[in-house]
Amino acid sequence: MTKNALKQRVFDVISKAEEGDRASRAFDLTVMALILLSVAMIVLESFADLAARFGTLFSVCEAIIAAVFTAEYALCIWTADLLYPGEEHPWRKYVLSPMALVDLLAIAPFYLPMLGIRFLRTLRLLRLFRLLRVFKLHRYFDALQIVVDVLRSSASQLIISIFLCLFVMLFSAIVMYTVENPVQPEQFPNVIASLWWAICTLTTVGYGDVYPVTAVGRLFASVISLVGIGIIAIPTGIIAAGFSTAINERGRRRDEDARLYCPYCGRRLGK
Repeated sequence: MTKNALKQRVFDVISKAEEGDRASRAFDLTVMALILLSVAMIVLESFADLAARFGTLFSVCEAIIAAVFTAEYALCIWTADLLYPGEEHPWRKYVLSPMALVDLLAIAPFYLPMLGIRFLRTLRLLRLFRLLRVFKLHRYFDALQIVVDVLRSSASQLIISIFLCLFVMLFSAIVMYTVENPVQPEQFPNVIASLWWAICTLTTVGYGDVYPVTAVGRLFASVISLVGIGIIAIPTGIIAAGFSTAINERGRRRDEDARLYCPYCGRRLGK
């Protein structure tokens, strides 16, 4: 097997499995199993008795998982020219792609301690990046791929809506601090602390641990509560519209593809 043929075969295996490609399908199932195992280990390690009893086993499993994902990451870089044909620096485009960054952050917690990061709290925080491995599953399920496509296509609208939400939260926190601080300095000591009230109110969670007592504060809180219903609903509406468009588009493509084949013999029809 030539080098180009080997690279093509490796690319086919690490990509989403095509019909009848058993090696690629086995690789996909292995990756999915390792992702689920990694997430399960995060949950199990939170139990002190299990962590003490099976700590060595968890460490060995994590090393194996990190080795597999590292090898996959290296192979993706090696075959990047097949993923991005015609690009001058395909490996650079792959490395900077969102999913490649997810892959890198997912394996980083295993290697960063080797670089001298020894603080216990830092290590616990880095373990959270292992959860990013779940996002790799979108490569193997069409339903998850739709979610990724919708978020990607609606990114600009979502960014604007999220910015609007943050602006309203900050504005509410400033107003509530100005009104309530003279009366409740311990509950509204500064604008940053007042953000907790603004977030709980705008998201209509309303824990009730911090609340206004002045007439102006209560009136403003009532208005913000009503505004929050609409503000928080904007990103939801954008995503819902994106799902509707994506599902309808996939249905249209499926119908067009069906017309290209004979319903009786299954052969492709001529133009």
